[in-house]
Amino acid sequence: MTQPPRTDQSRQGDRAQYPQQNPLRTGLRGRCPRCGQGRLFDGFLTVRPQCGNCGLAFDFADSGDGPAVFIIMLVGFVVVGLALVVEVAFQPPIWLHMALWLPLTLVLGLGMLRPLKGLMIAQQYRHSAKEGCLDD
Repeated sequence: MTQPPRTDQSRQGDRAQYPQQNPLRTGLRGRCPRCGQGRLFDGFLTVRPQCGNCGLAFDFADSGDGPAVFIIMLVGFVVVGLALVVEVAFQPPIWLHMALWLPLTLVLGLGMLRPLKGLMIAQQYRHSAKEGCLDD
């Protein structure tokens, strides 16, 4: 006997029990996408197994390399643009370029990684994203 496809009733029931949270606010703050109170991360980038406040299991959370790709594009655009402007305007030696742009790249990259990972996880929850499968 085949069973019908299982729907995630816990997420459907969430909307009635918990008010819908803004994924931008909860994701950037690193909070639970369901209740907006519990912490999403355990450490710098490690996602907790579940929310300490509402008990939502974070096993659905798989941001992959998405945040890193966006950060590479954004930080690369900003740093390369600024480096070109400084080079054309002042023509500083290469050591000064390295002293300016390497720390800026690290600070911007690491500073944006956690909030963007939280944002992607919050968007996954909001839109019930999961791995692709064929619809029979």
